[in-house]
Amino acid sequence: MMGMLGFNCKWIKGCLEYSSMSVLVNGSPTTEFISKKGLRQGDPLAPIIFLVTVEGLLGAIREAGRKVLLEGLKIGRNDVDISMLQFIDDIMFICKDNLKNVVTIK
Repeated sequence: MMGMLGFNCKWIKGCLEYSSMSVLVNGSPTTEFISKKGLRQGDPLAPIIFLVTVEGLLGAIREAGRKVLLEGLKIGRNDVDISMLQFIDDIMFICKDNLKNVVTIK
């Protein structure tokens, strides 16, 4: 998804895989070591990567709506179609309560 949006994936991968850190033990830092396990709590890249990933999810939901595979709710005087709401790192899917909106994976 990041490559499709024009991000330099090698640069992002380098930031995630080759960062160094140390741990405080009784108030004193240990020697630095290389982290190779992706994002950590509080990483400044986490919100950006989340938003880029959700952009792909939103595209899939729009495509499902165009193919009439998912039918959101129409609200307000102008019948605005709502199928997903986001707040920070939470996502809520909203759709009509019919069997057409239920996906069965075989």
